[in-house]
Amino acid sequence: MRMWSRMVVPAMLGLFATMAVHASDYRTQYAEQWPLTLSSAQSGAYRVVLEPAIYRRAGAADLGDLQVFNAAGQALPSALLAPDAPLAQPPVQRELPWFALPPLADAQRNDLQLLTERDTDGRVRRVEARVGAGTVNGQGGWLIDASVLGQQPLAALVLDWADSGQPLQAQVQLDASDDLQHWRSISRDIPLVDLQRAGKRLLQRRLQVDGNARYLRVLPQGDARLPALHGVLAELPPAPATLPWEWLSLTPIAQGKGEYTFELDGRFPIARADVASTDNSLVQWTLFSRDDEGAQWQRRSAPWIAYQLQQGTQGPRQQSAAQVLGDVHRDRYWKLVASPAEIAGAPTLRLGYQPEVMVFLSQGAAPYALAVGSATARRAEAPIGVLIEELRQRNDPAWQPTLARLEGRPEPLAGDAALEPQRDWKAWLLWALLGVGVLVVGGLAVSLLRQKPSPSA
Repeated sequence: MRMWSRMVVPAMLGLFATMAVHASDYRTQYAEQWPLTLSSAQSGAYRVVLEPAIYRRAGAADLGDLQVFNAAGQALPSALLAPDAPLAQPPVQRELPWFALPPLADAQRNDLQLLTERDTDGRVRRVEARVGAGTVNGQGGWLIDASVLGQQPLAALVLDWADSGQPLQAQVQLDASDDLQHWRSISRDIPLVDLQRAGKRLLQRRLQVDGNARYLRVLPQGDARLPALHGVLAELPPAPATLPWEWLSLTPIAQGKGEYTFELDGRFPIARADVASTDNSLVQWTLFSRDDEGAQWQRRSAPWIAYQLQQGTQGPRQQSAAQVLGDVHRDRYWKLVASPAEIAGAPTLRLGYQPEVMVFLSQGAAPYALAVGSATARRAEAPIGVLIEELRQRNDPAWQPTLARLEGRPEPLAGDAALEPQRDWKAWLLWALLGVGVLVVGGLAVSLLRQKPSPSA
């Protein structure tokens, strides 16, 4: 029995040690990693615009095999954002005119008469508030003129007040109107907070709107006292992504009668398609794609007419617009079907995409690196959006993660082996441990049976 213990225990410890090493060392799970250069070492969050090399090395269709690590090999909270996602770019802001309203009890607010002087386009120039027959003074809220925005939707209001050093914790209500006479409630019990402790400041000054309104008013609730306002900013929905469209040109790898097959060498987020030819052409095309050679083709566009026309060798070239696919597709294989089937020459398929943004939270010591390419490892999407939105509310609505760049050449890790489907070695390991346990029990039983029985008394 002692011999079995000397053999089995070290073997089991070695197996567990091997399991721990594989679980902790990410270098054995990813193909390569790219060093990241930070534009500022003091930021709490960073954003990386993905380059073509990242898409070409990724193996997962959803780019789940991208992960940022720190110098200690710890995975950092990160998330992949579309280029047009609101948190992938700073919000657009515009200053709005505002006017102080008198302090009134709740019962008097329906009796409040606003005598306003407006321009011909509806913009408020002056406001005089009256209750009954008298004029009231003081400040008990604000009237905000959002008519200067025209038909632009309004995402939120951002209030700017002086730092008096006094704690502020109040609740307000937000109302909207199109004529300064009839008001509708947008939200109630909105907190306004300005607290400081140990050199840190907690600030909540953002009021969500999400709609169109010509005029807005902010009124205190209960006995809340409002701060001295300096200004009001309108936060508009982010503009469409300013990142340029990138285009990939593919030549057919196979062709039949009116059908042409193409292979894409990466997990690019394809959202547009176009067809180019070497000569003047007028063809109706339908686009299909699939992620596996044995899968069924999926139609990605309705039939559209693509043309190309050039007068002479030096004349300007005129061609049809690119086709919008309506969704993002990362498939490996693409197919064009022509109508009529007989065309002069093989087409070139052009696929368009906008680079996505990886946002991550800085934890631990730098340098940081973006690891890519794995058949087994998957990134856990962190709620980065919630964090960024909270930081914008507490600090500055224009705050956004600091830019980080892919620098130099990638560092090889496990290479192509990381992209190969792996056997379930954990299951095999558990079965091996179970088999060793059976052998141990069997060996103990045999050793007990071979022992000579003691003489009876």
